[in-house]
Amino acid sequence: MMDSTCFTESIYNLIPSDLKEPPQPPRYKSIFKTTIKNDMKKIKTAMKTMGPAKVEVPSPKDFLKKHSKEKTLPPKTKFDWNQPRKPAVPLRTDHPVMGIQSGKNFINTNAADVIMGVAKKPKPIYVDKRTGDKHDLETSGLIPKYINKKDYGITPEYICKRNEEVKKAQEEYDNYIQENLKKAAMKRLSDEEREAVLQGLKKNWEEVHKEFQSLSVFIDSIPKKIRKQKLEKEMKQLEHDIGVMEKHKTIYIANK
Repeated sequence: MMDSTCFTESIYNLIPSDLKEPPQPPRYKSIFKTTIKNDMKKIKTAMKTMGPAKVEVPSPKDFLKKHSKEKTLPPKTKFDWNQPRKPAVPLRTDHPVMGIQSGKNFINTNAADVIMGVAKKPKPIYVDKRTGDKHDLETSGLIPKYINKKDYGITPEYICKRNEEVKKAQEEYDNYIQENLKKAAMKRLSDEEREAVLQGLKKNWEEVHKEFQSLSVFIDSIPKKIRKQKLEKEMKQLEHDIGVMEKHKTIYIANK
């Protein structure tokens, strides 16, 4: 049995076709292709070592220093409107001074100034962090310069003046209180007056006691109970006053 795949053919191949594909235009070719290829070959050859073959090693002395790239501004000066901005133009008759020479030895003078001069003391500072932050010591408050002042510890003048005013007001108030106490001074009872008061209290007690004794034996009404309680209260108060008068020989009373 023969294989049927050898005699199969597409039906579209039996249809005659009159269409023809148009010819393709020539492909663009740059005139610099060879030059670019040669340049790329040179670059790749130089970069085969992961970078340029020869590189200048930087010097260890040329390291980047702190604040080296910051721009420095000129020092600030006060502008004077009256001062001329440019020097005046010399006159035609002005001539420069010629022939003046100095016999000073600047080298020896500078050396003597340096030798005889006092060394400059460093500015006092303090560090408050482990990172090395520096601050001025004079304005930090750590130096006890205020206790060395002449007026340190002296009471200010305005406080002394206020204390005097308070003292004067207190004295005036004390005088006013003393005058009021003198006006309302206590009066001492004499022996005759004391005895008369004591006898009067005893007489009043006897009258109240006599009235208490005249009460009925049977207290069976509310008015009788109220009367009995009133008499007992008066007798108790009179007994207390009599005891006070007999106990104290000297008695004062207030003048109203």
